[in-house]
Amino acid sequence: MEQNEKSSLLKLMSDQLSRSVRMYLDNCARCGACVEACHAYASTGEARYTAVGRAQNIRRLYENYHTITGKAAPWLSEAVELDELWMDKVYETAFTCTGCRRCMVFCPFGIDTQQIQTIAKSLLIGADLEPKPLTVRAKDSIAKGVNSEATRAKFAKQMDQLRQEVVERWTAEAGKDVIPLDVQGANVLYVSMAEAHSILPAARIMNAAGESWSLSYYEAVNFGAFVGNRSMTEQICQRIIHEAETLKVKEMAICECGTAFRVMKHVMGPFDFNVITLVQLLERYIKQGRIKLDKSKVRGRITYHDPCQIARNGGVYEAPRTCLRAVTDDFVELQPNRCLNWCCGGGGGLVIAAEPEFRMKTSKIKAEQLKASGADIVATACEMCYAQLNELVDEYELDMKVEFVSNLVAQALVD
Repeated sequence: MEQNEKSSLLKLMSDQLSRSVRMYLDNCARCGACVEACHAYASTGEARYTAVGRAQNIRRLYENYHTITGKAAPWLSEAVELDELWMDKVYETAFTCTGCRRCMVFCPFGIDTQQIQTIAKSLLIGADLEPKPLTVRAKDSIAKGVNSEATRAKFAKQMDQLRQEVVERWTAEAGKDVIPLDVQGANVLYVSMAEAHSILPAARIMNAAGESWSLSYYEAVNFGAFVGNRSMTEQICQRIIHEAETLKVKEMAICECGTAFRVMKHVMGPFDFNVITLVQLLERYIKQGRIKLDKSKVRGRITYHDPCQIARNGGVYEAPRTCLRAVTDDFVELQPNRCLNWCCGGGGGLVIAAEPEFRMKTSKIKAEQLKASGADIVATACEMCYAQLNELVDEYELDMKVEFVSNLVAQALVD
């Protein structure tokens, strides 16, 4: 590694060393409390997939360049030099981990492994070694914001086709404009995945509830957050924030996409408008009696997978359960659940950045958890979880179907 490149990377590392991150790097006692918490270790038994194992790849660099012992007597610690070979370890830290933070729940010091990951991802970006599929998608998202007129025109044309489908399928819920755009002063700006499966069920439900809403021109998913690029993350969010502020909406409802919700609410916020997930909006309709549901329309035992970014990292636990109990009398919890739920294994962009073989191998514990539930349907409220769970169902030959919470609610609507 050339000295100028090395110096540049070490500066990137230094820039990430906030007081909290230094505390996380300094205070690990190697107690092992986090070891069994990781789904990847629980599935494979490989120590390199533990939270402490991944963090140690960064901690050893930190010891070399940022501690007195490392600088004066590196042989007394595990300090290492930054070089091309060690960058492989840095990649392993960043992209064999989903950032689910289950390890943090068990850590007696509350060490946040995801914060340590920010160092790893910054180093990879600086060395041009980050997963390119994530960067390409992030750049595409940003381009849509830059070329907003073309983006809006293209999206509006696509919505014309979907509107006809809504009218044909759900005449009773079709209002004056079944998929409204540019509604000034709307109660809700709905930010979808910009695809039919994310728009149609939500549109049906909001129209049935008589909601004043407007569909965002931009997709919710934030690939900048997956790749770990703060600038890209902010640019992708900003186009949606600007739209919400221009329309003067009261609330922004993020579709079933965990990272999109967490980043918008807990990283970019607060705003003059409220930010919620779609399932929280549906819960409100159910509790207020604004929609009526028929439990006979959804058949089979249902369980729920808590998405890490919505639940453990976002604090949304009961809203999806309220929705599911409103569509069935046969609901069963996964064990464990809520903040202790096992990660699906596809978060943090791994559905795109990691090989399927790796994701399936390291998610064996999740497949076993699903099988033990005896459910016919596993519902979730996250796009990445939905994709990963479908692959797990196929890989481990589980006799169950994966559904979005919103789709089940839409199915159960009384016409």
